[in-house]
Amino acid sequence: MSPKTFFITGSNSGFGLAIASAALQAGHRVIGTVRSQASRTALAKTLPGLQPVLCDVTEFDRIDDVVRQAEDEHGPVDVLINNAGYGHEGVLEESPIEEMRRQFDVNVFGAVAVAKAFLPRFRARRHGFVVNVTSMGGMITMPGIAYYCGSKFALQGISEVMRAEMAPFGVHVTTLCPGSFRTDWAGRSMVRTERSIADYDGLFDPIREARQAVSGKQLGDPAKLAAAVLELIESDNPPPQLLLGSDALKHVSDRIVRLQQEIEAWKSVTVSTDG
Repeated sequence: MSPKTFFITGSNSGFGLAIASAALQAGHRVIGTVRSQASRTALAKTLPGLQPVLCDVTEFDRIDDVVRQAEDEHGPVDVLINNAGYGHEGVLEESPIEEMRRQFDVNVFGAVAVAKAFLPRFRARRHGFVVNVTSMGGMITMPGIAYYCGSKFALQGISEVMRAEMAPFGVHVTTLCPGSFRTDWAGRSMVRTERSIADYDGLFDPIREARQAVSGKQLGDPAKLAAAVLELIESDNPPPQLLLGSDALKHVSDRIVRLQQEIEAWKSVTVSTDG
């Protein structure tokens, strides 16, 4: 495995921290973004070999400069891990539209802005790998996380187009679609809209309680996800999306079966519109 330079957003916790740690241990160079000076100081102590960079992915006008400075100081980046993001939980009717806007600013517009800063560089070098972290929630849905699933569906679709557009230049694009892992996603990193409509109590309260109860006890191991990412970026023929976790495999596979059944059931209506 030849040494590569990684640029990882949201590198101070969760998947970002796990991938950064594994990459450093494997002999790669890592540039990791954080949003505050306190996080930068803490990360430098946790991973002394990492080069921490201040970058809020929602400060879109600053991203080109951050990327330019990072490459000027540390050399060309080979792998972008677009990991920064968070989860929003709330019944759709109860959740303010401002919370949706914030969710999309971070999970979609922030990820796209960072990718766009690297695409011309990767294209010019005819080399590079973009890993956009989505979720199994970018391929299936669950009650109570409409804004989150919507943001991940959006990034999933954008990534597939990005992959097709960058393929002629030797640049790989893959989405990482994890299931439930032992990160802070369902804990301190999740924004939860307060409950306000009693009609949803029976549907949603048990879901919220169950999600909080398993937080930190999920089946997925972030260290094993990081190992899978290192394997992925060495592939000459990486997949458009990589499911990670047995729960992701089950839920997405079940959705594909249901989708095929729905298509077949309505096939006559579908083709009736031709002509």
